Amino acid sequence: MTLNDPLANMFSSVLNCERIGKKECIVKPVSNMIKKVLDVMKEGMYIGDYKEIKNQRGGELHINLLGNINKCGVIKPHYSVKKDGYEKYEKRFLPAKNFGILIVSTTKGMMDHESAKKKSLGGKLIGYCY
Repeated sequence: MTLNDPLANMFSSVLNCERIGKKECIVKPVSNMIKKVLDVMKEGMYIGDYKEIKNQRGGELHINLLGNINKCGVIKPHYSVKKDGYEKYEKRFLPAKNFGILIVSTTKGMMDHESAKKKSLGGKLIGYCY
């Protein structure tokens, strides 16, 4: 895979492996942003643990899948959202209320939109998962 967006590649690899019933997904290359997005997905119980294997070509991540993902993807462009503006994007990207997460990059780090609402933080929308 030599596409230009490693984050979108990660989401599509995870979704494809999830759909065909694999227990593990291998994602390369590795970036800090991808690891932070995976941490948010792990907190939401969408994926299991992951481990990083370093090599000369950017490394790779081995992600344990739990079978909990129906759909996930990157949000392009990365919309800016204010602390009280999440509802519009919930309606656009998530299928139902209180179902799934929007992954948001805030000044306090990467988190899901529910945590950002509780801390009353705005940020940039990165992706979604349900």
